[in-house]
Amino acid sequence: MEAPKPQNTSDSKLHFLDYWRIIRIRKTVILAVFLLVVLTTTAVTFLLPQSYSSTVRIEVKKDSTDIAPLLMGVQQEAGFDPYFIQTEFEKIKSKEVLYEVIDDPGLDLKAKFGERMGADAYLTTAEVYPFLVQAIDVRQTRNTSLIEIRVFDEDPALASQIANSVAAYYKTNRLQRSGGASDSSIVILEEQLKKQSNQVELVQAEVDALRKSLKIADIDAGGLVSTLEPQVIRMIEQDRISAKALQVRYETMLKQLGSLSPKELRSALPTTQPDAQLLELLSKLSATQNELALREGELGPDNPSLVKLQSLALNLNEQIDIRVTGILKSLEVQAAVQAANIAALESEVEKAKIREANLTESYRPYFLAKRNMETQQRVYETINLRIVQERIDGSLPKASIVQVIDKAEPGVRPVRPNIPLNIVLGVVVGLMMGFGLAFFIEYLDTSVKTIDDVERALQAPVMGVIPQNVGALIDEGPDSPHAEAYRVLRTNILFSRKNPAWNSLTVVSGGAGEGKSTTIFNLATIFAQQGQRVLIVDSDLRRPSLHKILGVSNSMGLTNFLLKQNTLDEVVQTTKVPMLHFLPSGKLPSSSLGILSSTQMKDFVKDIKSRYDFVFFDSPPIMGVSDASVLASAVDMALLVIQYRKYPQAMTIRAKQMVEKVGGNLMG
Repeated sequence: MEAPKPQNTSDSKLHFLDYWRIIRIRKTVILAVFLLVVLTTTAVTFLLPQSYSSTVRIEVKKDSTDIAPLLMGVQQEAGFDPYFIQTEFEKIKSKEVLYEVIDDPGLDLKAKFGERMGADAYLTTAEVYPFLVQAIDVRQTRNTSLIEIRVFDEDPALASQIANSVAAYYKTNRLQRSGGASDSSIVILEEQLKKQSNQVELVQAEVDALRKSLKIADIDAGGLVSTLEPQVIRMIEQDRISAKALQVRYETMLKQLGSLSPKELRSALPTTQPDAQLLELLSKLSATQNELALREGELGPDNPSLVKLQSLALNLNEQIDIRVTGILKSLEVQAAVQAANIAALESEVEKAKIREANLTESYRPYFLAKRNMETQQRVYETINLRIVQERIDGSLPKASIVQVIDKAEPGVRPVRPNIPLNIVLGVVVGLMMGFGLAFFIEYLDTSVKTIDDVERALQAPVMGVIPQNVGALIDEGPDSPHAEAYRVLRTNILFSRKNPAWNSLTVVSGGAGEGKSTTIFNLATIFAQQGQRVLIVDSDLRRPSLHKILGVSNSMGLTNFLLKQNTLDEVVQTTKVPMLHFLPSGKLPSSSLGILSSTQMKDFVKDIKSRYDFVFFDSPPIMGVSDASVLASAVDMALLVIQYRKYPQAMTIRAKQMVEKVGGNLMG
């Protein structure tokens, strides 16, 4: 099982380094914006006129009286309402209040503001209002229901006078609005009371007419009329229930007694249905049977006394059976009577219900009219009570709804402009704007900035990183601190060759000025210093520059050889480095602009590769001239030079695509 890879803990550091890199590169922009904002803020701060502030604090409550209103008990203070406080803020700065302040002759704000504005005449109230509103700041004291009215002005005494005047006129306006609302509401309630009184009289007349027409005896004016039928129904229903209970009792007894034997009936009837005659007969039978039992042992069967006793016992048994049968018949009759009684009672109940329904239906208009009359009377009493309450409450004092807690006093020192605060804000805003602009410019910059950008955009390895502003190593010497970068580049090229026989290389770039000529020259110098026979060919026929680095003439070179004006030995020059030879570009005739794509050039490349260990070709920018594409396809290897923050990534990607399109071997 593959071991888990350790998490990369350097992401945050890399991000921080990226930010620091942007700041370091754009420090000029940041510093310029910062200084511009700070200096502008400081200058404006010192040019602004000084103003003083004066604050009056007032306590504001919702409309309520100083004592409890009538019929309301103890007043309960309403909870904190932020909307109420914000509404009062707007009322304080409203025209209704501030116009009174402006028109106050004691303040004379029209003349004072007119003088400050340089007006020849007094300003109007509407003209002063915007300046006064701008000078007033209304806010809430933290964690309280107190309101602070702060006024700013050049004159500290005038600022305090305006603040106190605003508080006073606001209080007066608030009290006037509260009292006026009460008076207007009373007038409306009185009109409604008069209408309601007329309505009550009309309804009362309707109730009286219905009572007379329906002949209803309604003595209690406070209750509703009801008929006697419900009481009759209840009484009949009670009788029916009693009769039903008796019927059930008799039927149950008959059912139980019918299941008994004659002997058991004689024992059960005296307890379930007591009967004096039956009890007497049973008693006589018992005495006769006892005497008969005593005589049978003494007398013979034909004894007249014994025969008489036997006849008496038989007679008593017959009388008992007749009595038992009569009792059972009596129970059956009583059950039938109760059943008939129940049927009659049920019929009476139904008739009473019908009469009740008919009476209720006929009385319904009266009931509805009387209920409506009572409702109208309650409405009348409620309105009348509310009028009395409003009149009494309106006369109660309401000075507590607005109270001045702290009067305004002239300020001791100016509060505007706040020089330290403005400068600090200028510094903060300047830094924010500077950093913001720097990062915005960085966001718009799509050029190559890091090695990761190269590998991610081009999908190609980075063969080497060369510092900027590098000079020619032929002048700096082999021990130059920049030489190591080219040695690393040389090593990477040698190890990246797919074919060891490859020995020709060109360096291309997307645009001009990215360091192609310097790179190709110093790379050739490093190869030559390592003891290899090297030739540098200045194939940038349009803007040759290698001859300037070596300080030689460019009057004769590659073009002369390709045009067969001179031999190769005549155009190749030696340099201060023993193993390094140089072939200038020569003069390019206007008639031979495409000479690098000629057959002579291809033959030249093949021939020169066999004479030298390595051949390096300088080239023009690949985006502007086709010569670079021709060279990339003709030589064994090609390198793409990308200068840090020089051109957009799209241009660099296009340069790579052009090399690959012509079949060049792009090493990296």
